[in-house]
Amino acid sequence: MRIRDLKTFVVGNPPPLAGGRYFIFVKLVTDDGIEGVGEVYNATVGPAAVVAMIEDVFSRHVEGSDPFRIERLWRNVYSQGYSQRPDISLMGVLSGLEMACWDILGKALNKPVYELLGGKVHERLRSYTYLYPRPEEGGAYAPSPVYSDPDAAAERAVEYMNQGFTALKFDPAGPYSAFDPRQPSLESLERSALFCKRIREAVGTRCDLLFGTHGQFTTSGAIRLARRLEPYDPLWFEEPTPPEMPEEMAKVARQTRIPIATGERLTTKYEFARVLQCGAASILQMALGRVGGLLEAKKIAGMAEAYYAQIAPHLYCGPIEGAANIQISACTPNFLILESIETWGGFHSSILKKPIRWEEGYVIPPDDPGLGVELNEEVALAHPYEGSDLHLVPASDPIR
Repeated sequence: MRIRDLKTFVVGNPPPLAGGRYFIFVKLVTDDGIEGVGEVYNATVGPAAVVAMIEDVFSRHVEGSDPFRIERLWRNVYSQGYSQRPDISLMGVLSGLEMACWDILGKALNKPVYELLGGKVHERLRSYTYLYPRPEEGGAYAPSPVYSDPDAAAERAVEYMNQGFTALKFDPAGPYSAFDPRQPSLESLERSALFCKRIREAVGTRCDLLFGTHGQFTTSGAIRLARRLEPYDPLWFEEPTPPEMPEEMAKVARQTRIPIATGERLTTKYEFARVLQCGAASILQMALGRVGGLLEAKKIAGMAEAYYAQIAPHLYCGPIEGAANIQISACTPNFLILESIETWGGFHSSILKKPIRWEEGYVIPPDDPGLGVELNEEVALAHPYEGSDLHLVPASDPIR
């Protein structure tokens, strides 16, 4: 079996834009007609540039190769151009192609990917969602009161809780800037604590609180914020400092009783090893469309297991990365919780031939071979991304 063909899809995510402005999917086809799909999470350059990177890597390393030789493919791409170091854009491309290879392997062997990576450990996967605005409020990028008003956030939290969620994520600490990290303002500290207070009062002990930030704060600022949040017992404090220096994040971890979670901006086992070695976090949030793929995520999960750390795969992407997250979670003993885009309805459902199965707060791993999902190409082609915006853009000036 050899890989002979590549197809890419840059898909515009229609309102309410939950999970990003667009998704980048790849499809690999073998010489005997087996198709595998993957998803690339690359937020640093526009999608046209990413497609050019995908095509270049495919022509150099994937076309004509054996999809079973994933370790060989990974090392060749990782070392491309005498780089041999974590490169977030290149690893995003490799992640999507590697993911598609695993989809092919599973279909060739008629097994779900999790059965090829150690076998199913979890029959169902606890999931959480972000507190998104209601559709009538303009969608994920709108200035909704859910993001700024603690009472509105608490009301929305109750709605999700009543759907069956037992964990909810929110990030009221304020915007992030290209000039961060910074000290949080007193207003930001007060607002963050009030969000936790109001949501905790609304959901009681029925839901865990997941406090998100985007690495906005200095080490000392993050410690100040953590102390304000501790009375409400969040399950985690996410990415309190930027990802460049896990040694600084470790200082936060040592000064708070809240578990630290990080990893959405990290890639490869090497960056996650630093996090574990210095004690920066006990919850690792690898994004399968960026970290280096499924096998790399399995290696990271194994390292984490030796440190008694857990994994909670991150999702700011489409349902193909979501499907890969499900596969790695199902076969990982130290799995904690899975990020869902609400209940996997809307566009995340219609772009798949069969939607991801979500029941009363849990995702049910599929029994279908490969990643367990099939891309609806008609829907994908009917929604091309025609914008120029990136997913997330920090403020270009310092925030005072």
